[in-house]
Amino acid sequence: MKEGKCVQILHIGPYSTEPESIAKMRKLMEKKNLVLNELHHEIYLVMAYPRKVPDEKLKTILRQPVRERE
Repeated sequence: MKEGKCVQILHIGPYSTEPESIAKMRKLMEKKNLVLNELHHEIYLVMAYPRKVPDEKLKTILRQPVRERE
């Protein structure tokens, strides 16, 4: 998989609060004059399933491919 430039964040907590982390990524993208370049994807470091861990201990890397704004 070749993505090129990406913005990413380690999200810790339930999947339902991921929009807060995505908002932080978008704010950084604005600041750095970057725009979306493909769909974001997620890398699950500690998953809810099949492991039985509390939601507050879930760990997910959210990664957004980006490019310079034209």
